[in-house]
Amino acid sequence: MSAIQFPYNYISIEGNIGSGKTTFCEKIHQEYNCKLILEQFTDNPFLPMFYEDPERFAFTVELFFMTERHKQLQKQLLHRDLFHEFTISDYFFTKTLLFARKNLEEEEYRLFQKMFNVLNQSFPQPDLLVYFHRNVDILLNNIALRGRSYETQIKADYLLKIQNSYFEYFRNILSFPILIIDLNEIDFVKKPQAYEEIKMLLAKQYLPGVHRISLMM
Repeated sequence: MSAIQFPYNYISIEGNIGSGKTTFCEKIHQEYNCKLILEQFTDNPFLPMFYEDPERFAFTVELFFMTERHKQLQKQLLHRDLFHEFTISDYFFTKTLLFARKNLEEEEYRLFQKMFNVLNQSFPQPDLLVYFHRNVDILLNNIALRGRSYETQIKADYLLKIQNSYFEYFRNILSFPILIIDLNEIDFVKKPQAYEEIKMLLAKQYLPGVHRISLMM
């Protein structure tokens, strides 16, 4: 069976913490000749401290994320790649602002936004942004199963805040297509058919704006 082809040069897979975005990108990379961009979140030395004391370390952790994401994307996106069919990433740079909006105090956020706007000017928008949506209780279960010690402090209300931040952003986007896929309990690793269904959704062409599909298996 021939592989499903995607009509996009740059696909960004987004989602809340524990939604499965990185796992999906890795599976695509194993199957296709594509460039893979994965966020190096484990390199952030302030992340464990942030989960223990968010108010104290929020600005530090967000500033570190922003500079590291900018450095990585500048290296990976701004140079034409003749050796890969397309690029897939498990985040896009605007994620930086969405998390900061919920984690920072008002004055801190204003300063952070100014820095973000300067850095963001050079990056292309994804040709397709895909958001994996799962209910918060499922996210918490997935987070517990992967067993990262510093994530044990994550609470349901924090995940809900992040989810709302994404949806608020999506409502204002008309310049490129956003595909929200409701996955909930679907495990596309254990169920190859689900993985194929997601790929088929990514193979379709969408008009700019938000499109939402519930995957039923």
